[in-house]
Amino acid sequence: MVSVQQAEEIIQSVPAVVRPETVPLNHAVNRVLAEEVTADRDLPPFNRVAMDGFAVDSRGFSPGKRYTVAGMQAAGDDPLLLAHPDTCIEIMTGAVLPGGADAVIPYEWGTANETTFTPHPHITITPWMNVHRKGTDARQGEAILATGTVISPAEVAVLASVGKASVNVYAFPATALVSTGNELVPVQARPLAHQIRQSNTPALQAAMATMGWKVDLFHFKDDYNHLYTSIENLLGQYDVLIVTGGVSKGKFDYLPQVLEKLKVKKLFHSVAQKPGKPFWYGHRPDGKVVFALPGNPVSAHLCFYRYIRPWILRSMKVTVPGVQAMLASEVRFEPPLTYFLQVQIRTEQGVLRAFPVAGHGSGDFINLKNVHGFLELPANQNEFKSGEAYTFIPFRTPF
Repeated sequence: MVSVQQAEEIIQSVPAVVRPETVPLNHAVNRVLAEEVTADRDLPPFNRVAMDGFAVDSRGFSPGKRYTVAGMQAAGDDPLLLAHPDTCIEIMTGAVLPGGADAVIPYEWGTANETTFTPHPHITITPWMNVHRKGTDARQGEAILATGTVISPAEVAVLASVGKASVNVYAFPATALVSTGNELVPVQARPLAHQIRQSNTPALQAAMATMGWKVDLFHFKDDYNHLYTSIENLLGQYDVLIVTGGVSKGKFDYLPQVLEKLKVKKLFHSVAQKPGKPFWYGHRPDGKVVFALPGNPVSAHLCFYRYIRPWILRSMKVTVPGVQAMLASEVRFEPPLTYFLQVQIRTEQGVLRAFPVAGHGSGDFINLKNVHGFLELPANQNEFKSGEAYTFIPFRTPF
């Protein structure tokens, strides 16, 4: 049995094989950049007016001075020229600053009519006031987005601003998501009294979809020969297999034997954690990777967010930040295992506080609807006091 830290190190030692692919910009959100993006011109590309008002030459300003309005310039217009310091140009937000002007006085800082503008006598102005100067955000050729950046709507705006109608992102490895067990029936089926509907694979598929990771779903019965043939076929077609169930010590848990016979090298089988202790991980010399997760829903959920999601992100050069939350009440856990406590997160005075939410064990996936993630409580202690901070593993936003 390996520790949580050892399991993480072993998994991360075999990065996923990921390659670039080109996608349209409107399909890029939540994907990971596979290229460095540079500015194709200065940003902003001109001295951009940041306030509706009047463009003036600050060198000729004096409080209460009456300016003659020499013209009006809207955003998108060719820039006018401020020919004399006693004149001003009415200007709109987003417009190019007129030649000869170096500041914008907002409407509300003075009084105006169709021909004149008089600033209030108590105001002062400075050069480049209310002007977003050319090139202050980025210079032409400057790197503005790095490889390994997760694309959010903010990055979409940046990509659009430099003309990236399509973008290179990392393609996910071909992945099969497999459930096992004679007790499982499809979601749309009406189960018999001794059966349950599949829920692990839809949940994991949904978690992966939030990243843009598309998977194919399969279900296999607890039959050695059928499982062997089916897994052998999948290893021929897919780079990554994620299997739930069939990995513990029951008489019908054939998966470890099948994987061994198929020459998938076991790197560990059992992690000193709760939930998720029977977790199995291995790979083949041809680069195929297999994650075999426990069938209990909370265990499978935890293992994906604690191990598989960080693995694929780091394989794509993403820096995965650590998040900590402060335990809101005392917890005791006796076994020498890392305990992943289900918690709700609340922000109190700028601090993330984790409130334990009791469930009914690793089979209680209903309880997951009440929590935001897991608090990782280390194995080297059994008392965890209120106010102590531990690693928080989110699977939904607490805000």
